[in-house]
Amino acid sequence: MAKDKSTKEPGRLKQMWQVFQMTRRYDNRAVLYIALGAVLPIIVGVVVAVFFSGGNVFTMVLWILAGVLAGVLIALIILGRRAERAAYSQIEGQPGAVGAVLRSSLKRSWRGSEMPVAVNGKTQDAVYRATGRGGVVLISEGPVTRTKRMVDEERRKVNRILPNVPVTVISVGPDANSVALHKVPRTLARIKPTLTKAEVLAISNRLQSIENQMPIPKGIDPMKVRAQRAR
Repeated sequence: MAKDKSTKEPGRLKQMWQVFQMTRRYDNRAVLYIALGAVLPIIVGVVVAVFFSGGNVFTMVLWILAGVLAGVLIALIILGRRAERAAYSQIEGQPGAVGAVLRSSLKRSWRGSEMPVAVNGKTQDAVYRATGRGGVVLISEGPVTRTKRMVDEERRKVNRILPNVPVTVISVGPDANSVALHKVPRTLARIKPTLTKAEVLAISNRLQSIENQMPIPKGIDPMKVRAQRAR
């Protein structure tokens, strides 16, 4: 049975337009950056075509066409990055925001889980863990004054079972020296690699095997779970 037209997914151009509208709504500078990314390569292509084509019409057309294609490509790249940043700005400061980043934006050289390795049930502050060629990274979510104890405990745990693996701590929260949510993947990518891919896999499996607490099922808020009454 054919699907109703109203239930069909929007086309690629319509999706891009929706992304652009969302980005413009939450990022005032997005339109300027996208416009500059599109126009500047076209201007460069026209200038090169006029002064370096030697009067050859075919060469001029090629240069202008190359400038247009480059402008479209750069504009799409800028749109994608600004859209991602705008999307993260909507969840920044909410519990589980770091987990959303680890689930969707980590590069292949890094492994992370949307589930935290430590949670403060009262404040909903949490500590997440990622492993990669740069070692083990603990990412705290919340003010440093409240997450420091959890971070120190997790660092001691990692150092105890993996004494030769470097441990880096990143803070995502309201503090002045904290890392912005959308910069977490970039911050991980800047950590100097010291491990091989095989070592990363072994370390990740080792950490998962010694977890001493059951994982929290997805879709369940531990703050809303109530104890069952005795029958």
